[in-house]
Amino acid sequence: MKIDKKAIKQLAELLDETGLSEIEVAEGDQVIRVNKGGAALPAASAPVAQASAVMPSDPTVPQAASTQSPDTVTGDHPGAVTSPMVGTAYTAPEPGASNFVSKGDNVSEGDTLLIIEAMKVMNPIKAHKSGAVSQVLVENGQPVEFGDVLFVIE
Repeated sequence: MKIDKKAIKQLAELLDETGLSEIEVAEGDQVIRVNKGGAALPAASAPVAQASAVMPSDPTVPQAASTQSPDTVTGDHPGAVTSPMVGTAYTAPEPGASNFVSKGDNVSEGDTLLIIEAMKVMNPIKAHKSGAVSQVLVENGQPVEFGDVLFVIE
């Protein structure tokens, strides 16, 4: 494979400009992936998804107090932030980093709440209004469907 240093440099600059931590482009059978964190998000986040699936059955492991059943809020709730796509939700900008927001945080309209990875593209999901995050209904690494309620902002 011939390495296109110029393309890699342009992708790295695009990462800096957009605030993303990973980007991948493919042309024919050639693929270029540029990652700031050293490890691909999906691979690093897979153990987190497994750990969260184990949490409810182990009473000694504290659960995230901010998560509730998605059945408690519907998409027509005025403060509901719903998923605009199918993908994998990431509550932090990269593995090991603090979450974008937590229950009780005050957010402003346009603040990034989480990232949804869809088809290897990291899509920031932003607050549609200002207010306090009253519910967090998604966990890091969790698959989401179109219309799933992710957060409630009061």
